[in-house]
Parts: sequence; C-alpha cells; structure tokens
Amino acid sequence: QVQLVESGGGLVQAGGSLRLSCAVSGRTFSSYVTGWLRQAPGKERELVATITWSGGRTYYADSVKGRFTISRDNVKNTMYLQMNSLKPEDTAVYYCAARRTLNMQTTLYDYWGQGTQVTVSS
Repeated sequence: QVQLVESGGGLVQAGGSLRLSCAVSGRTFSSYVTGWLRQAPGKERELVATITWSGGRTYYADSVKGRFTISRDNVKNTMYLQMNSLKPEDTAVYYCAARRTLNMQTTLYDYWGQGTQVTVSS
C-alpha cells in the first residue's frame, strides 16, 4: 500500500508561482511512476506531469510545458510540482498519484492523494 499526501496549494494571482509537494510513504518500487493530475469544476481529470521514481524521466502536458517543473527527492520520498507563470485556467484541485507500472501519459493510477486546491485569480 502506498500513501500520498499533498500540500502547498492556495490562492495566487495570475503570473505568480506555487510549489506543490507530495509526501510518499509505504511500499514503493523503482518501477513506480508518480504524477500530478488536476480537475477543474465541470471538467474531466487532466494529466499535468509525470516522473519515473527511479530514473527521473518526465512528461508534461502541452498546457503546462515550459511553466511547470516536476521533480522528486528519493531521500525525502517527496515529489514536487513547481508552477510558474500561473494562469486562471490552471485553477483546479491538484492530485498526486502513483502507479505500479510504466505509463507516462495515462490518467489511470493505483494510488491517490486527497487533493489540494489551487486558485489563480486574474
């Protein structure tokens, strides 16, 4: 079993920055992929970025490429999402998640955090 706990959400003005953190605990494997997904009211869940737990291979959605950076600290068992140049359309609940097998571009994950709200005002 894997537990994930997000933190770092909040309210920020357009153009500002936020950093989300995801503490990962429990039984993890080097093959795991972890990622950030988001869901805005009335919209489907969207994949934002993913990273392999071992090698640091990354994937970004086109909508955040060049603005967001995903990273992980294997010593602290923590994943991060640095979000810069935020836009009102980035407003959503952000979830961190983990899956046991390699797939960098799916929204299907095995374990989920509780979510953290990010609100970007115009």
